Amino acid sequence: MNQNLRFGIYLPPFGPFGDPNVLVELAVRAEAAGWDGVFLWDHVVTDTMPIADPWTSLAAIANATESLLLGPTVTPLARRRPWIVARQASTVSRLSRGRLVVGTGVGVDESGDFSSFGEPTDLAIRSAMLTEGLKVMRAMWAGTAIRHSGPHYQVNLAATEPEPHRIPVWMASSTDNPRVISRAVGCDGIFPNPDDHELTPEEIAHIRRELHRAGLSTDRPFDIGVRGNASPAWQEDKNVDLKGLTEAGMTWWLESLIHFDPLDLSMAVVDAGPPRM
Repeated sequence: MNQNLRFGIYLPPFGPFGDPNVLVELAVRAEAAGWDGVFLWDHVVTDTMPIADPWTSLAAIANATESLLLGPTVTPLARRRPWIVARQASTVSRLSRGRLVVGTGVGVDESGDFSSFGEPTDLAIRSAMLTEGLKVMRAMWAGTAIRHSGPHYQVNLAATEPEPHRIPVWMASSTDNPRVISRAVGCDGIFPNPDDHELTPEEIAHIRRELHRAGLSTDRPFDIGVRGNASPAWQEDKNVDLKGLTEAGMTWWLESLIHFDPLDLSMAVVDAGPPRM
């Protein structure tokens, strides 16, 4: 197995995880158990209350941990003004001394995150806002002067100091659409996240080939995150081909905790540490 494979916890900050104190405790326990990262969903509407803001929670987690990578997986730029996300990310990056990874994507409206507030729900519009917002966010992190007038955003900022820590970006995708793959090549990683199944080694290998076909250099560091359940702490047997996924190109295994599972079971998964071959 790839010795560079890393293991993270991936969960929604609502339901039993909706208390930010629980999220901080979970992250502290994850670090003690040998996990490499903790990554939070980003939603504002849910059927399972309470719900915690991911960025505020990540700041608390950054302050309570020493080595965990952390970040939103994923935060939809079309729902959050990119300059606000840039400042939130800057704050968490500095608090964590460079341990932040920003996962982003077009987002979904299955719970009403967009439509409940009159935000655009059209996929093409959200996609365009994501592309434009990424440019604004990266320019702010770089400290360059910005004179931007686009179809969705207008920004006028003087040059300033760049961020002290580089902030990697992962692009989320529910499909292998060429436009999404091309956008991911400009980032530091991809989080393929289909809503109807868990990924196979064959699918990861296909995504990797498409990334290279779109211009990703074979020697450039690039993360591929895969979510699923492989921990021996689950009450039922899991049959996940971690070796095959890693050989196909996976660099992060994200153990998925779900809000309808009992909290004590989720904590047992965390305490058991990363799954191993």
